[in-house]
Amino acid sequence: MNLMNHEKHYNTLNNYYKNKYHKKVYKIALNGGFTCPNIDGTVATGGCTFCSFMGSGDFAGNKKESLKLQFDHIKDMMQLKWKDGYYIAYFQANTNTHAPLDRLKELYEEAITLDPNIVMISIGTRPDCLPDDVLNYLEDLNKRMPVQIELGLQSIHEKTSILINRAHDLQCFDDAVKKLRKRNIEVVVHIINGLPFETKEMMIETIKHVNTLDIQGIKIHMLHIMEKTKMGYDYKKEPWDILSLTSYVDITVDQILWLRKDIIIHRLTGDSPTSMLIAPTWTKKKFVVTNEIDKKMRALNLFQGDYYERSSIT
Repeated sequence: MNLMNHEKHYNTLNNYYKNKYHKKVYKIALNGGFTCPNIDGTVATGGCTFCSFMGSGDFAGNKKESLKLQFDHIKDMMQLKWKDGYYIAYFQANTNTHAPLDRLKELYEEAITLDPNIVMISIGTRPDCLPDDVLNYLEDLNKRMPVQIELGLQSIHEKTSILINRAHDLQCFDDAVKKLRKRNIEVVVHIINGLPFETKEMMIETIKHVNTLDIQGIKIHMLHIMEKTKMGYDYKKEPWDILSLTSYVDITVDQILWLRKDIIIHRLTGDSPTSMLIAPTWTKKKFVVTNEIDKKMRALNLFQGDYYERSSIT
């Protein structure tokens, strides 16, 4: 599906939802009180080194509140900007399939009934937390309410994965995508640019591998080095080179050019709580980042998939 236009030279999530639902669609991030298998000792301890104590749910709801209270609170804030729209119930914080099936059913079944304008449930998880009983349930749920799985990859490079304590290998990720797609469940992949000691070539290789998988969307994040994280402590002790805004734009534009045209781009950068951010400080201005990406692609008349299509021809 090609949803590119004169303003954006890539398939944006906003355009995709506008064409599909004919209305503004926004996510409401919920906190189901989960942990992660590389925190609780299931596969490792300590968690991903870049991850805050909020488990990548820095803007999710308060886990001490019910899902209904979380949903209504965030919905009320969203409606200050968008009076009318549809919602996605988004389980964001930590690993949202890392619990017994009965507990997952309880949370997901409640979530899809929180509001009549919910059109999808989105679940952030890891590839090593999708056992067959959970996959089979998600397949059934997907027949009643569209299910989207946001699957953390971050990098295809084993050296990086070990360094950041992912505690799963690339084959595990690839297998998880295949199992989800066998059940017709939409997959959105998360990757991070600027991970310690990765080169531009390594980040491009991650995109090239993603192209080989049957995925529907991607989130490209810039690494945030934050206070009270393992990476934050290491960086303060012995800083390493991090990407400048110019380098990030250069790398991300090339990644877009290598990305298959049918993949929807959900994000091109990210946020972290300002009070926790150590580096890079330029990420505080998220719209500057996306604007610079757009400006470069428009100026050079570049479009998503240009490099991918040329490589396929040759």
